[in-house]
Amino acid sequence: MSIIGAILMGILQGLTEFLPVSSSGHLAIFQNLFHLGEGVEDLFLFDILLHVGTLIAIFVAFYKDIFKLIKEGFAIIFDFLKNIVGKFTGKKWRRVIRTGYRKFVMLVIVSTIPTAIIGVLLKDLVSECSKTLIMPGIFLIITAGILFIADRAEEGGKTPKDATYRDALIIGTSQGIATLPGISRSGTTITMALLCGFEKRFAVKYSFIMSIPAVLGAAVLEIKDVAETGAKFEVSYLIGMLVAAVVGYGAIRIMLNVVKNKRYIFFSVYCLLAGIVAIAGYFITK
Repeated sequence: MSIIGAILMGILQGLTEFLPVSSSGHLAIFQNLFHLGEGVEDLFLFDILLHVGTLIAIFVAFYKDIFKLIKEGFAIIFDFLKNIVGKFTGKKWRRVIRTGYRKFVMLVIVSTIPTAIIGVLLKDLVSECSKTLIMPGIFLIITAGILFIADRAEEGGKTPKDATYRDALIIGTSQGIATLPGISRSGTTITMALLCGFEKRFAVKYSFIMSIPAVLGAAVLEIKDVAETGAKFEVSYLIGMLVAAVVGYGAIRIMLNVVKNKRYIFFSVYCLLAGIVAIAGYFITK
């Protein structure tokens, strides 16, 4: 892949991964229209690096929260083991989930379960849908409807302590469905979080942080495909990854303001138009 092509893909990934317009849908459309991926062994390796770039953006934007979540995650394991030992030594059972961040950890874990199951079940369908223009176009129009709902969702006040595991299951299920190209992951999960009554800033934070295990899991699965295709590393891949990280960080900051000011309608209109263009492109190039 050329450096220019890698930069374009990096910009596209960084913007669309966090703005509610579907990164997978846009990448599928651009690859089909402009053949940006020609000559690359199924783009598996480059796709992994692009997602690593967006993960870097999440870690930079929410490093304080992520550090606390990792710390509390280990504390949960430690307290759980202490309780098991205490059961045999006669010590009093200690409450494990007793802080907001510990509840946050458990919510993310619960959300990851349906995401993983649905992601595996839809893997072949996602691959087939990405090979054409019409399916991403249809799904982008669906995303437009989802964002229209988000623009009219009532503001909630739930923080990690108030959120339920049922909420986490609902949001995790929506994230699994959003693996379809054209269904915005951030738009869908933030919308579901708002409908579940989450506080606006927490809805955005939860949406982005809960994507970390999902993206890491998908990357691990794709490593096997990379080995099978024999794809070789190119410098342009690294450039694309760095561009995705920088642009992605900027998109996260934008998204925080979008949710605060409820400006989903602009993205809703954009997704509607992009979907129509993609569908029209399918019939024109057919």
